[in-house]
Amino acid sequence: MRLRNVRGSREIVDASGYVLKNPSQFKGKWSEVFGRKNPLFLEIGMGKGKFITTLAEQNPEINYIGMEKFSSALVRGLEKQNELALSNLFFLRENAEYLPEFFEQGEISRIYLNFSDPWPKERHAKRRLTSREYFQRYDQVLILDGIVEFKTDNQALFEFSLEEAAAAGWEVIACTTDLHQSDMADGNVMTEYEEKFSSKGNPIFKVIVKKHKKS
Repeated sequence: MRLRNVRGSREIVDASGYVLKNPSQFKGKWSEVFGRKNPLFLEIGMGKGKFITTLAEQNPEINYIGMEKFSSALVRGLEKQNELALSNLFFLRENAEYLPEFFEQGEISRIYLNFSDPWPKERHAKRRLTSREYFQRYDQVLILDGIVEFKTDNQALFEFSLEEAAAAGWEVIACTTDLHQSDMADGNVMTEYEEKFSSKGNPIFKVIVKKHKKS
């Protein structure tokens, strides 16, 4: 879901100490950024930031990074973080295409993908965050047995994601076509978009996949 342009958002993001610049300089050193060696969880495409800030507030023993390439979205997450001042949460205004440039193998324990852009045209399939090309990138930064959690309201994208995960050699460990009516609803943290969409009675699709072991 795209947001309207927020005037001055780029300048606000650039000035914030919560948005880390030139993240490649932290590759292999993320525990130093947080000042503690806790597990590192990453949300790609964090939107307005409700999901990631809620998780960070609930789980101080975990380090979180929210990645968002649009300043107009990221600035809303910054507003929340400026109020909460959570020491276990930082943001990146970056494209997930460059993940392996920012993180070493095994630096990330979990990746969240929430309501990602479906890129409906077939020629854009490689841009989808659940394409096999992106699963290869996740494989390069996750720990052994690291997981990816994906939620969407788009059935076509969900089915595509299952096919791509299987093609990339990832194992499905949990899956539902109606999240809020399933056992997987326990502990679910909703995004702003999820709240709006599910309030209309529309189902949310979710899958959790585990990184394959290299032979």
